[in-house]
Amino acid sequence: MNLGRVVILAGGLSAERDVSIRSGRRVADALRRRDFDVEVLDIDDSLAERLTSAQPACVIPLVHGAVGEDGTLHELLSGTGFPYVGSEPTACRHSFDKPTANVIVSDAGFYVPQFMELEKSRLRESGTKQVLQSIVETIGLPLVVKPSQGGSSLGMGVVRAESALPAAMVSAFAYGPTVLVQACVEGTEVAVPVIDTGSGPHALPIVEIRADSGVYDYHARYTAGSTEFITPARLAPELLAACADAAVGVHRALGLRDWSRSDLIVDDGGQVWFLEANVSPGMTETSTYPQAVHVAGLSMGQIVEDLIHVAIARG
Repeated sequence: MNLGRVVILAGGLSAERDVSIRSGRRVADALRRRDFDVEVLDIDDSLAERLTSAQPACVIPLVHGAVGEDGTLHELLSGTGFPYVGSEPTACRHSFDKPTANVIVSDAGFYVPQFMELEKSRLRESGTKQVLQSIVETIGLPLVVKPSQGGSSLGMGVVRAESALPAAMVSAFAYGPTVLVQACVEGTEVAVPVIDTGSGPHALPIVEIRADSGVYDYHARYTAGSTEFITPARLAPELLAACADAAVGVHRALGLRDWSRSDLIVDDGGQVWFLEANVSPGMTETSTYPQAVHVAGLSMGQIVEDLIHVAIARG
């Protein structure tokens, strides 16, 4: 391929480092099968200099977690002037912070489960017991507890009894200073990949998620055999269309670009609820984005090549 060198950024220092490395490796292999000159770089404080040395035709950031998805890396890439695949820094910041994304998506007219954001300092100042009692009284049970920032369901837990809430908070606070506590909507969980190769964003086949444990946590996401994925999801045609419309609407509302993935849940009444958006979808062996690409009759190498062309044309 004559486009020049493509640099894939993978790794980083977040808790999602291993996932990022696996994602980067798979995308690199897919592009090499299409005769691309590909270099995979980890990120550190010399990244700008190494990019200048590599002189890439395009950069593909696949770093998950903080720095990789909170806008920091994309700010650096914007500053280098090299074309890159993915969203702009502000859109990344808004999407990575779950409370901010919830507000934006809700204001755009989509359903978001009731939530509260808690800082660790507030628990100390107001009294942990009183605050947790207030949460249960305000939102009710069951609850989902997770870090306000981060991905791969790290630190996430489902709380069905008030007595289990303190331990869930401790687990979530291990990954950051703020925690999102949200009403747990029961139903069919789905992942909806969105792609825009130049003609506007559209949804790929919707992936239904059935975790053996009942909770789609980090173990369920990345341990082969622990989760059943059904693509396309076993939903009525009108619900599949509603999920696709919601994911594309979220992509637009958050100002995302090129690709994204929205995690949604469809309750027993057929209502579609937004859970979170991902600006750098996982591309591992068990990730939902590659599964949707395959069922759509596409190849990972082809869609990434298309996105590279879009990024280069964007300049």
